[in-house]
Amino acid sequence: MDSIDATLLGIIQGLTEFLPVSSSGHLELAKAILGDSSIPEESLAFTVVLHFATALSTLVIFRKEVFQIFKGLFQFKWNEETQFSLKIIVSMIPTAFIGLYFEEELASLFGGQVLLVGFMLFITALLLLLADKAKDTTKNVSYLNALVIGVSQAIAVLPGISRSGATISTSVLLGIDRAKAARFSFLMVVPLIVGKMIKDLSGGEISFQSTEVTPLIIGFFAAFISGMFACKWMIALVKKSKLTYFSIYCAVVGLIAIIYSLS
Repeated sequence: MDSIDATLLGIIQGLTEFLPVSSSGHLELAKAILGDSSIPEESLAFTVVLHFATALSTLVIFRKEVFQIFKGLFQFKWNEETQFSLKIIVSMIPTAFIGLYFEEELASLFGGQVLLVGFMLFITALLLLLADKAKDTTKNVSYLNALVIGVSQAIAVLPGISRSGATISTSVLLGIDRAKAARFSFLMVVPLIVGKMIKDLSGGEISFQSTEVTPLIIGFFAAFISGMFACKWMIALVKKSKLTYFSIYCAVVGLIAIIYSLS
């Protein structure tokens, strides 16, 4: 993988991690089009690094909220920050379970599975369409809501199902305030990405010996910068109920992916 491809993939990751169009799906499509010949493990390593970059951009955008959460936790009181942190932990359980017990199966999905991506993009399109038609409310995230949203996040490990699209759509369909849904969706993934990164690095599952370091660095910064832009943009779009446009986009790209795969 050369520097241009790494930059392009980084930008795609940064934009699509927050926009509800499936970052993993777009990465797989882009790598297939660019002729990426990485074996699934190497391809997954590049994907994980890019996801870490967007997790960092999330922390930058929500730095005030994150600071307040940590501040509240260290006060050792049953306050709003403590409850929010517990809800984040609850939301992590389904994805953590999938990651621990089905890791090899997941790795095999990140190797140019274009046909799978196409069909999953259609599911994303349907979720976004339903969410955009939901009524606006001012409801907060409950513990049960957090678990249900966590299940959506676990399903979104499939390339082609947008993580942000699935979790935000699920939140809105549960009647949660749109701005709060976007905030919860973006923050709930950060501990999982960081934990995954630490686990893979300490366990030697991500090997930098077989993967060129320079493309990883270039891709990381491209994803980080574009991710900060997309995060702010997505928050505004969710508030204005503009998800139908992304629903149409996902359906069109999904159809193109299916045709490309079959041809």
